[in-house]
Amino acid sequence: MKKRRNHDAVFKAGVALEALKGERTVSELAAEYGVHAAMIHQWKRTLLDCAADIFERGGRKSPEVDEDTVRVLHAKIGELAVANDFLSRRLKPWIGK
Repeated sequence: MKKRRNHDAVFKAGVALEALKGERTVSELAAEYGVHAAMIHQWKRTLLDCAADIFERGGRKSPEVDEDTVRVLHAKIGELAVANDFLSRRLKPWIGK
């Protein structure tokens, strides 16, 4: 079974732009880039749906951050740091440092 490939955003945008130009068919682009034609259609649709966001005032939108989530994540980082410190001290006799 083939493993799924993850394409980066630059690749997707480039292929979607080529599809929008209409100089070659989606089938030709799919054969050239080794992706399924349905994926190119999906990338093209996503590009068209999100194109207006580029021109909104204020530039890029910053993602909204939930303060409770940040607090929980900071607590988790603290727990992991304590556990890491504890384990590193317990392993010193075995690794000889």
